[in-house]
Amino acid sequence: MNAILLALIGMFIFFLGYRYYSKFVAERIYRLDPNFVTPANEFNDGVDFVPTNKWVLWGHHFTSVAGAAPIVGPAIAIYWGWLPAFVWVVLGTVFAAGVHDFGALALSVRHKGQSVGTLADKIIGQRAKILFLFIILILVLMVNAVFAWVISNLFIRFPASVLSVFIQIPLAIWIGYLVYRKKGGMLFPSLAALATMYIAAVTASRIPALQLDLPRYFGGEETIVAFGLNGVAFSFFVWITILMIYVYIASTLPVWKLLQPRDYINSHQLVVGLAILYLGLFFSNPAITAPATNSAATDMPWIPILFITIACGAISGFHGLVASGTSSKQLNREPEARLVGYGGAVGEGLLALASIIAVATLFGSQGDFLGAYDSFAAANAGGLGNFVQGAGELATGLLIPADIATTIVAVIVVSFAATTLDTSVRLMRYIIAELGKEYNVMPLTKTHVATTIAVVASAALVLLPEGPQGFGSGGYVLWPLFGTSNQLLAAITLLLITLWLKRQGRNYFVALVPMIFLLVMTLYAMARQILLEWSGFGGSDLNILLFGLGAVIFVFAFWILIEAIVAFGKRKPTLPKDKAM
Repeated sequence: MNAILLALIGMFIFFLGYRYYSKFVAERIYRLDPNFVTPANEFNDGVDFVPTNKWVLWGHHFTSVAGAAPIVGPAIAIYWGWLPAFVWVVLGTVFAAGVHDFGALALSVRHKGQSVGTLADKIIGQRAKILFLFIILILVLMVNAVFAWVISNLFIRFPASVLSVFIQIPLAIWIGYLVYRKKGGMLFPSLAALATMYIAAVTASRIPALQLDLPRYFGGEETIVAFGLNGVAFSFFVWITILMIYVYIASTLPVWKLLQPRDYINSHQLVVGLAILYLGLFFSNPAITAPATNSAATDMPWIPILFITIACGAISGFHGLVASGTSSKQLNREPEARLVGYGGAVGEGLLALASIIAVATLFGSQGDFLGAYDSFAAANAGGLGNFVQGAGELATGLLIPADIATTIVAVIVVSFAATTLDTSVRLMRYIIAELGKEYNVMPLTKTHVATTIAVVASAALVLLPEGPQGFGSGGYVLWPLFGTSNQLLAAITLLLITLWLKRQGRNYFVALVPMIFLLVMTLYAMARQILLEWSGFGGSDLNILLFGLGAVIFVFAFWILIEAIVAFGKRKPTLPKDKAM
């Protein structure tokens, strides 16, 4: 298969999905109403509920969901060959992710901007709400740990990217002030900010003094710095500490001060990054050296593991949290949910497709690929690094020097991961506050109490677990459970959308079919992991952390499913019909 042809096929299917299928869903299924007063306008408080330009909101939503996961997942899943990964990314985006993300946004907008966790109470019942909130809490906690781990490791591996990422923060604050206090435009300032970031990246790539290379400052692996940690491990600890301080501040600021303008910058960065990758592909026309299917991949079955390895980029439960947790509170007009929800899913699908092509064309021969991907563990360990190198190689097709291209790709990945990280911490604050209200523990409803709990718990989860990568292996250890939990959450969200549509008297099969597929694959995968990989009975060592968290999530999800089946059979709807529809 020619790499350019593969990209064109994927793009064409994405175009058809957005142009026709999303229009059908918007008009015939979700029935968006331009006259409906959205929560952003009804509850405008200037902090969380803020009516926002549709392109700015698309930028926030897109970059919040398009973190490192749509890059890492496909870069790992290509272990089974590029064809299964490609098919799942393309069809999953069009028929599952688009419906899920769009539906979570529309459902939340129709119900005062409430999160899918809260809406589980109205749609299924009180027990389902509590169970769902705990599943979401565990998931966002894992998101925080995984993405903090990814960012810190990228800072250590690509120190030239640090300056550019740090410069973005004051630039975003300046843009937020300019737009919301001085009523200026956001487009040109954000483009100027992006240009400044890339100038910093290029400069740092060529001037070592501008690279914040902490391991080098601390003496590397041979030097013990503090707490028994060598220079590399201590650098990781420092970066995690800095990230936790940053996300604490970022997640408590009003959305217009940092989150929206930074995400708008990142939306341009994502477009630029995709343009560099795809134009580089068309100009360089590299050969696909990865096999279409890998017959040597026998240590891990692709059914069902493929469908939890590629979550973001095909369908992801975290998207529903972003859609109903932050994006629904900023949607100005209801018809714009199509662009934000479905359009955001398509954008992430394009990123996942680029990840597949970057890794599939990286290696000089199929033998080199099979040597690098000789086991599923090797795929997990090297996936992200392979993408960064592969993307850098594609960028050289535009005559961008390899070192500069690699730095720019690292900046893009870190920026997306940081966007997801502080959005996730903000969501975790909401959930802790919701649980505090539910159990009448009023201190938990306070912003800074809930945020402190979120940040401390996230830092502990990424730093404390022991694993194959030494100190701070938490993110690496949690990655398999992150995938299964994420997909379970997506299946449950589709379940809520299905019940909502059924009670509105509409065609609910657009949500029911992907929900059943995802639920079967994910419960199968999770049961397999709990019993064969984490329990200690399947030949692998006992992993108490993954076994305990996995078992709790599995039981809660199964319980919610039973509650939903009972609710599905009720003749009398517990959720009133939307009056405006």
